[in-house]
Amino acid sequence: AIVGKGSVVGNSTELKNVIIFNSVQVPHYNYVGDSILGYKSHMGAGSITSNVKSDKTLVVVKDCYDTNEEIETGLKKFGAMLGDNVEVGCNSVLNPGTVVGKNSNIYPLSRVRGVVPANSIFKDKDSVVKKY
Repeated sequence: AIVGKGSVVGNSTELKNVIIFNSVQVPHYNYVGDSILGYKSHMGAGSITSNVKSDKTLVVVKDCYDTNEEIETGLKKFGAMLGDNVEVGCNSVLNPGTVVGKNSNIYPLSRVRGVVPANSIFKDKDSVVKKY
């Protein structure tokens, strides 16, 4: 794990093959595996980055909100990538290959997959709204 300056890795948090930029907070009861967390991103209590698909196939990043593009990673283990200033709500699960654009918010108890555009609020899979 590479943990940036001023970051918080707290109680019962597990890191595995991660890059955590400066001023990131993963304060408690988090699992962050095979992931990249951008500057000043924050993962609420109990939120995790799931890094293996249940069917054990290779992880594909799918942009289901914009272009329907699919990017093959060639990896069995690939968690999430969070842009700068992303807020992930408590007890959320970021499925393998999830990408969250900068300045976005994920509601608590969310199950996220695919690409969440920058400057968005993810309420659920059918409700992703632009921030103004």
